[in-house]
Amino acid sequence: MCNACLAAGLSRRVMLGAGLAAMATAPLAEVARAQPARAADTPDAALKLLLDGNARYVSNQMNERDFSAGRAARTLGQAPFAAILGCADSRVAPELAFDQAPGDLFVVRVAGNFMTPDGLASLEYGAAVLGTKVIMVLGHTNCGAINATVAALQKGNDLPGHIGDLVRAMKPGVEPALKQPGDDLAQRAVLANVRYNVQRLLEAKPILADMVAAKKLSVVGGVYDLATGKVARV
Repeated sequence: MCNACLAAGLSRRVMLGAGLAAMATAPLAEVARAQPARAADTPDAALKLLLDGNARYVSNQMNERDFSAGRAARTLGQAPFAAILGCADSRVAPELAFDQAPGDLFVVRVAGNFMTPDGLASLEYGAAVLGTKVIMVLGHTNCGAINATVAALQKGNDLPGHIGDLVRAMKPGVEPALKQPGDDLAQRAVLANVRYNVQRLLEAKPILADMVAAKKLSVVGGVYDLATGKVARV
C-alpha cells in the first residue's frame, strides 16, 4: 500500500473515531446544558406567569406537556419561580390551577392554608435557597377548615383528635370576619384568613421580610373558586 493511501485510511479512521466519541458524549453534554432554568426572575414576572397560567386553566386551554422530557434535568436541581401556601383540600391542585410544569412551583399545603413554623421554614428555604420570586397564600371557596373554625368559634364545639389544633391556629385569622356584618360569613372568613397569613409572611423575619423590603420577593393572596377554577387576587 502506498504511503498516501495509508495516510488517507488513518485519517478516515481518526475522523470516524472522533465522530463516535462525540456521539457518545453528546447525551451527557445535553443533560449538562438542560439543567432547570427559572421561568421568571422578578416578582412581577412570576406573578404574571401564575395568573396567565390560571387563565389558561379556566378556559381549558392548558399547555400540552411531555412530563418525561425534563426528568433527567430535574435530577440535577430545581428552580421554582413561585411558592404556594395552599390548602390541603383535594380539589385544589396548584400545579393544575396555574398550569405549571413539575419544578415550577414550590408548594406548602395544610388544611386552612395558614402559616405554621414548619411551613414558614419551607417558604424561607424556597425563597432564600431556591430563588422563588413570589409567594401566594391560596385560599378557596367552600373551605371545610374555615367552616369548621367558624362553627367552633360560634358554638364552642369540641373537635376530635388534633383537628382542634387547626381551629386554634386559624382563630386569629378567621375571628375578625365574625365581627363584620353581612350574610356571606364563610367567604368573608376565607378572605380574612388569606389576608392575615399574607401579612404574617410579609413581616416574617429575618428572611422573608428582608427579601420583600429589598424587592426580591413579593407575597400576595388569592382565592380559588371551586366552581370556575379562577383565582382572584385578594
